[in-house]
Amino acid sequence: MTGSKPKPDAHTGPTPRYRRVKEYIVKHIEDGGWRAGEQVPSESTLVRDLKVSRMTVNRALRELSQEGLLVRVQGTGTFVAEKRPIFNLVELRNIAEEIRERGQRHTAHVELLKAEKANAETARDLGLPPGATVWHSVMVHAADGVPLQVEDRYVNPDTAPGYLDADFETETPNEFLMRAAPATEVEHIVEAIMPDTRIRRLLKMTEGEPCLRLRRRTWSGPLIVSAARLIYPGHAHRFATRFSYRADGTSKRSFI
Repeated sequence: MTGSKPKPDAHTGPTPRYRRVKEYIVKHIEDGGWRAGEQVPSESTLVRDLKVSRMTVNRALRELSQEGLLVRVQGTGTFVAEKRPIFNLVELRNIAEEIRERGQRHTAHVELLKAEKANAETARDLGLPPGATVWHSVMVHAADGVPLQVEDRYVNPDTAPGYLDADFETETPNEFLMRAAPATEVEHIVEAIMPDTRIRRLLKMTEGEPCLRLRRRTWSGPLIVSAARLIYPGHAHRFATRFSYRADGTSKRSFI
């Protein structure tokens, strides 16, 4: 490790070795020596250069991976994670717009677009009777060619005539629906999931990597317009929101 030796904390004693390894790695990333997507030195190299045990290095790499700074790929190595985009949970944003605002190119591929009979879960989500006809679309959104989101959406046909005829490679379902049935209310639920083989294939993920799933329902007046499951690679994304409070202590929310 280069630089001066960290001074012991008066209360906690000397800095644990695994933390010093973490600091060493973080410094190289922050200084631009190791850039996003680049492979960091192997465990063996770090053990040799920093003169610490393999267990110490392993713990440092594991914690930095859990914190989202590194991505560990089994059988390949450890890489500096791409900067994670932040998605606002309060606003109803168009993913194409969010990608372009980050200076990236949005592309979309339609995996599925058809009419189906709603099963019990889908019918409940849309407030329809089981067996009712619904529109079903599955899209893969990418930023600069890298898969970013799988959008699995069910739509109430009464709210969106022409949905099955839309060109969703030039216009997103969000844009279509906001024009056909402007949202007056939105529900968001975030879950951590382990993706199945199909989702891993669509997002080009390695086995064992978790995902974040945003379940979104939108209303236009009294009708539920759509129920979507938006799935993201867990290591590269995070969701955030910010609330303000009125003088009476109640929260102020806005739906777009």
